[in-house]
Amino acid sequence: LFPNKIATEQQSVVLVKRLLAISVSCITYMRGLFPESSYGTRYLDDLCLKILREDKSCLGSLQIVKWIQGCFDALEKQYVSFFHIFLMEFPSQMTELYQFKFKYKKEVPQMDIISNQMNFVNGACSEEDIKQASRLLIRKLYLLMQNLGPLPNDITLTMKLLYYNDVTPNDYQPPGFKEDGSPGDLFFDGEPVNLRVGSVSTGFHLMKVRVTTEKKRMGTVESNLIQKNGPTEISHQGLDCDEEEEEGSTKISCLNLAFSQEEVTGPKKKRKVSEPEKLLLEGRK
Repeated sequence: LFPNKIATEQQSVVLVKRLLAISVSCITYMRGLFPESSYGTRYLDDLCLKILREDKSCLGSLQIVKWIQGCFDALEKQYVSFFHIFLMEFPSQMTELYQFKFKYKKEVPQMDIISNQMNFVNGACSEEDIKQASRLLIRKLYLLMQNLGPLPNDITLTMKLLYYNDVTPNDYQPPGFKEDGSPGDLFFDGEPVNLRVGSVSTGFHLMKVRVTTEKKRMGTVESNLIQKNGPTEISHQGLDCDEEEEEGSTKISCLNLAFSQEEVTGPKKKRKVSEPEKLLLEGRK
């Protein structure tokens, strides 16, 4: 599951890509989106992981694999800043939002493990430290998935890629994606809560994972996953905020993701966004 060594930028991107694939596989499997035949089995210590594979009998899983590969392309080029997975009951009503944040660094590595509070360990990270943080992220994600309430019967899945404008060409679209054409705002029906899952940092990449869902759908989720004492609303511009501002956000009332890359608010150009076709998940197990 992990590279034997994480000493180069290429080895680091391999780790991040595998973590992303494992995370998306975990989400789709634990939420019962695709049949058992769409997954292979791998083991991480004593944890049994189900990994998405190209199952020709399931169009939905084939599409997800294609979209993940599109995100890999943007990761390798260091263009993507956020990767979002939306599960929606209606065209504009969100049920769950999964947010993956990426940063690219050339500096001294930092270790970033989320527990009861943010802990930063400065200096060079050992490969074992990075792998330990990776294991922790995966275990927390599995724990969270086990404690979320069941999804509604009719669920639409889509993804969005948000880019760093200063390095991403205007005409860039990764395989399987197109320019974002969302018609309006996305809302949660009830009271949403923002959950911190974890993050992994190497000397070259940072990947951070958060989940947003309605409070009423949460089971006995560990309290240290829940972000407290923050604002009640974040727009798409809020997703561009600095690290310190992000840590203060507790819940999301709506996410305004309807914007084109040509629009301008003040001196700052709005973020370039790509989306695939929405996927209606039928015949879920």
